Amino acid sequence: MEDRGRLPSPVKRLSFAAMRVLITGGAGFIGSSLAVSLAERRPAWELLAVDSLYRPGSELNLPRLEAAGVPFERLDVRDRAAVLALGDFDAIFEGAAEPAVGAASTLAGREALVDTNLIGAYNCLELAARGGAHFIAMSTSRVYPVDAITALRLDRSGPRPTIAAGQDVPGASPAGIGEEFPLDGPRTLYGAGKLAAELLAAEFRELGARVTVNRCGVVSGPWQMATADQGVFAHWVMCHRFRRPLAYIGYGGQGSQVRDVLHVADLVDLLEIQLADPASWDGVTVNVGGGAENSLSLAETTELCRELTGVEIEIGSIPETRAGDIPIYVSDCSRLSELTDWRPQRSPRRTLADTAAWVDAHAEDLLRIGSGS
Repeated sequence: MEDRGRLPSPVKRLSFAAMRVLITGGAGFIGSSLAVSLAERRPAWELLAVDSLYRPGSELNLPRLEAAGVPFERLDVRDRAAVLALGDFDAIFEGAAEPAVGAASTLAGREALVDTNLIGAYNCLELAARGGAHFIAMSTSRVYPVDAITALRLDRSGPRPTIAAGQDVPGASPAGIGEEFPLDGPRTLYGAGKLAAELLAAEFRELGARVTVNRCGVVSGPWQMATADQGVFAHWVMCHRFRRPLAYIGYGGQGSQVRDVLHVADLVDLLEIQLADPASWDGVTVNVGGGAENSLSLAETTELCRELTGVEIEIGSIPETRAGDIPIYVSDCSRLSELTDWRPQRSPRRTLADTAAWVDAHAEDLLRIGSGS
């Protein structure tokens, strides 16, 4: 029987100039973007990208990884034996996930949400703990409960709704939702799996692992194989580019829902900072997003897409609100700002423009895999 006590203190095998980094979800949107960037900016680091290629379109990232010189292995993080056989790493980026909230509507979807987002995270935590790796968990703003966010008072006096000042709930202000926001209540199965993975990570840190948790809001940009269930900003761009119908769903069907958006390149910049300095980021849980200054309503997103693509499509209206939706989410990144000089450098307009340029360059492939539909 394995020893269930505290794990041995990690021994530093390599200098940071020659780190060995595992990137799970390495053919996904964030994972592939991180791998390609690190290969260029940290040539001394030894990278390995692994992915099950479960998500349609992930195979389009394989030539990118190959061109960047990043080794790739097809591997499912739900396969514990395969994960543990990968060996020791200095850092593990946990980017494998089922990110679609709507997947919970089917048994297969629920299994994917739990098995990938929770069991897969456990398997990667075991690997990190055994080798003394710095574990970077990609969590989500969806850990914050739906009903508590929906109950917040909104200020509708500006161009888009904002969270009103003077809330009775800690962690809620015009700056957005902070880490102090209460976690009691349902949050979608996707959010529940990610929060459970956070709790597991905290326990593994008690056993001696090093852990950083990033609660990301909406991340967007080139190479996001968006669908109606996931990747709202890229989905909006693709539907305009391919002239597919869209609809404002819920909250009266007016497109009033608000989200902040973070360009994937800005996120990659932050992840590189965290990877290069594990001691400073050990034990840290932070919101990561664009913040209030980088937020858009769906109606504003439509106007930007029309301007950037030159296409105007019909936007339907479905007043009924879907289960799990929220009227607003904006990341309050004050805690993150106290830890680093990193700030988002790319505006929502730049994010959508970069996405539109990428869609134009890869339209044939995107149409073939059905991305944006």
